[in-house]
Amino acid sequence: MVISILLAISITLMYSAPLMFAGLGGVISENAGVVNIGIEGMMTIGAFAGATVGYFTANPWLGFLAGGLAGGLLALIHAVACISFRADQTISGVAINFLGPGIALFLARKLFSGSTMTKPVPNQIPTLFGSYGTNSSNLILKAANVKLTIPIVFIFVLIMWFVLYKTSWGLRIRSVGENPAAADTLGINVNKVKYMSVFTSGVMAGFGGAAMTLAVVNCFTQSTISGQGFIALAAVIFGKWKPQGTMAACLLFGFAQALVVILGGSTAIIKIPSSILSMLPYVLTLIILVAFVGKSTAPKADGIPYFKGQ
Repeated sequence: MVISILLAISITLMYSAPLMFAGLGGVISENAGVVNIGIEGMMTIGAFAGATVGYFTANPWLGFLAGGLAGGLLALIHAVACISFRADQTISGVAINFLGPGIALFLARKLFSGSTMTKPVPNQIPTLFGSYGTNSSNLILKAANVKLTIPIVFIFVLIMWFVLYKTSWGLRIRSVGENPAAADTLGINVNKVKYMSVFTSGVMAGFGGAAMTLAVVNCFTQSTISGQGFIALAAVIFGKWKPQGTMAACLLFGFAQALVVILGGSTAIIKIPSSILSMLPYVLTLIILVAFVGKSTAPKADGIPYFKGQ
């Protein structure tokens, strides 16, 4: 029983970390008034860049940073379209979700001899206690020996909460998301804040994708992300556009994915078809969206293009 509980916690944290990275990206973008539906695409390009750089350099940390940079660069396309050209943010985000996987697939074919997937990375993100935790006979220590992406993302949650609610820069971000015209009259560069927030959103989503290929699995395939970005968006709504709420929602979704792994195992008491189990995280996403989307209030200017002087 204890082993099952520890296993569930460990798997929950493992699957929650990529979602939390991406969810934090959604939080900062939407608090600045830009809807980022393109998180899925940014996660995908981040997952590809992380696995590719991790493979060629044999350094998972360089791969992780490359994933964040790739996500940020893709987010800049979204920012230019939505902020400078005032395009519809939903349509731009959907386009990003097509563009990200398309670029990843094209580059994979070029770099890996026509394959649609990368080769396995030689080194993954290390664990918290390294080989000491892996070889330990202590069950709690083994369960706590998680990939370093997990404590890192919890630190990022704390940092983002502090920045958004305890600093003047966070106040600027939230004021731009609530009333950009009023922020503009106070001397805040609205477009600069939006650009920086969307770029940061992409970097965080890229980190989430890289966390998948460098800490959860060991290579990039077309199905590596498969809806994780949309689950992260649901977590942002469920978490009421706050870092701590989004974190809690991502843990819930991570637990749903942990149940898929545990109930689908050979030692599971109840045998459930794998096709039904694989639906569980997405069904939970739909239920939460239906239950909470009308009860959560987004920033007032979220998704509304800003026209200076109007």
